[in-house]
Amino acid sequence: MPQTLRSMPSIRKPQPSLVTKKQPAQQRATETFERILEVTAQTLADVGIERLSTNLVCERAGLTPPALYRYFPNKYALLSELGQRLMQAQNERVDRWITLEVFNGGVDSLERAIEGLIVDTYEATVQTVGGVWIMRALRAVPALQQVRLASHAAVTHEQTRLLAMALPEADAAELQLVSRIVVELIYATVEMIFDEPLDVKAVARTVAGMIASHLTRVRPVGEKTDTVKTPKPAARKARGPG
Repeated sequence: MPQTLRSMPSIRKPQPSLVTKKQPAQQRATETFERILEVTAQTLADVGIERLSTNLVCERAGLTPPALYRYFPNKYALLSELGQRLMQAQNERVDRWITLEVFNGGVDSLERAIEGLIVDTYEATVQTVGGVWIMRALRAVPALQQVRLASHAAVTHEQTRLLAMALPEADAAELQLVSRIVVELIYATVEMIFDEPLDVKAVARTVAGMIASHLTRVRPVGEKTDTVKTPKPAARKARGPG
């Protein structure tokens, strides 16, 4: 009888280094560092991920390969730096729109804030040279996915903290899960707007309504449904007879 074939252990391909070799310390070095990133972003916008190469960046930037490799070991390190900067620009929009006051302002307040956040995140990406391609690279290139995931984890942590303050009686694990899904949903919504000819505000309004309405399910039983947090009534003073 034929022997049973054993499954071969999967061999993982080593991931390219994303670590910047050297941080610029002098003005001239800083200018070169930023010049490399600017040219990389524009080249990415012009030719896409597949055709992007360090040689092409060097050619367009007027640099020799050793000058580029002094700072970046490969094109993935370039994309990683651009990705971190885009994530930071997008995350700054979260802090502008999603606050404890918004959570305490009710479902309508939260819906308006999420709609504004989606539109603002889209605009931040548009304003970033090569922004849409950077987003696609962070999703499509395995070596770069950790940049996106680390950024989303940080935002999830902050939003979970705010939700816990707004809904102190809610289950902590559920708040963590909801926050993580919302972060990913907003990011995916922005990607979808770039991929299809859709009305940005209409998409943002629809997704915001879906997210805000779900928070009524997260709220513990007994709380009102028109606000995310219902302040407890102040204790009444004891009154004498009569």
